[in-house]
Amino acid sequence: MPASSSAPASSPAPALPGLSGRQSEFAFSVGKRLTETCSPSDAQIADNGGAFLGRTGTITTPHGTIQTPAFIAVGTKATVKAVLPESIADLGAQAVLANAYHLYLQPGPEILDAAGGLGAFMNWSGPTFTDSGGFQVMSLGSGFKKVIDMKNVDSSGPDDAVAPGKERLAHIDDDGVWFKSHLNGDRHRFSPEVSMQVQHQIGADIMFAFDELTTLQNSRAYQEESLERTRLWALRCLEEHDSLTSSRVGKPYQALFGVIQGAQYEDLRRKACQDLGAMPFDGYGIGGALEKENLGTIVRWCNEELPEDKPRHLLGISEPDDIFTAIENGADTFDCVSPTRVARNSAFYTPFGRFNLSGARYKTDFGPLQDGCDCYTCVNYSRAYIHHLFKAKEMLSATLISIHNERFVVKMVDDARLAIESGDFFEFKAETLGRYYS
Repeated sequence: MPASSSAPASSPAPALPGLSGRQSEFAFSVGKRLTETCSPSDAQIADNGGAFLGRTGTITTPHGTIQTPAFIAVGTKATVKAVLPESIADLGAQAVLANAYHLYLQPGPEILDAAGGLGAFMNWSGPTFTDSGGFQVMSLGSGFKKVIDMKNVDSSGPDDAVAPGKERLAHIDDDGVWFKSHLNGDRHRFSPEVSMQVQHQIGADIMFAFDELTTLQNSRAYQEESLERTRLWALRCLEEHDSLTSSRVGKPYQALFGVIQGAQYEDLRRKACQDLGAMPFDGYGIGGALEKENLGTIVRWCNEELPEDKPRHLLGISEPDDIFTAIENGADTFDCVSPTRVARNSAFYTPFGRFNLSGARYKTDFGPLQDGCDCYTCVNYSRAYIHHLFKAKEMLSATLISIHNERFVVKMVDDARLAIESGDFFEFKAETLGRYYS
């Protein structure tokens, strides 16, 4: 697809009368602002590159509230891998996020609709999110990775490059995307309208507009073209969302978040925020290619432009330093598969860093994964026992480590929220990261 050198002029957002009477079922209110409770110094502000935009808040959905900042547990296929929904609730997670593309393939959105929606289907009573399938545009297209590369900024190669030895499973055009199922090879068509239809059937409280996720390896010209495509898709998502909201009488209101792209380019990020910020979205997801070293700067660019009375979700972040940087620059919620993914390889979090339980030194270590941790795993099981389970290839090892890892990240974000409210966020951040990366 030829790349354009600049995006066309933006068209106005559509009038959506069907949403006006329903959007009150979803709400966000700002609590305390970081700058008001912590009074950062001029030096801290200069080091951050600009004013701190962190805040606490409350998201209200038909299935409960979320106190922000909050970490949202990822349950890709209507399950947080290896962990019971009851355990996710017990460890303090306030909401879960599932993947619309994977649920579309299996078991099918009509099954979840008939079950009463995602929460009822998986026996989760709290708020739920679904992403749009936009991540698969990248991962099944050119990326072939389960995570986004946040370090390698190299746009010298072709925009349609495919990883060596791999087959491209997603092909994008201005109308939508053709996917080849990784399950059986069947072809499927996703468009903004299809994504909205699928997500409405899945029934999550919060869903995301269909977007194109680019990478740090795409050229500037392609980033511009993709940004305009995502903007036009956002308008189509809003129109379809309005129609479905009006027609699905009796269903709880589902909030729709627009997704901000633009990679590492300040002008593109700000343009995306201005364009989508003028549209009647309920909130916003900050996504796409984010250079790790500039993550805070990019998040701040976005939140300087986005409406302050709407929640902002940062997609795919869970490392402690990234979380603190995002919080202080105005991100309200986060999600990432990392806590359970690394658990399946025996890695567990502690205040002093991440360690691998497969090491021989844990064979006779009868202490908990983390001293003082209140999670079910640490209260009841030893490192030695879980080490044995992992070596014996018993599935229970992944369950026990996942419970602990999810609790670790959830609690860290909860404590950061409390630190904003109490006025010692910067001290808490320095102490937490100083220990973790020591």
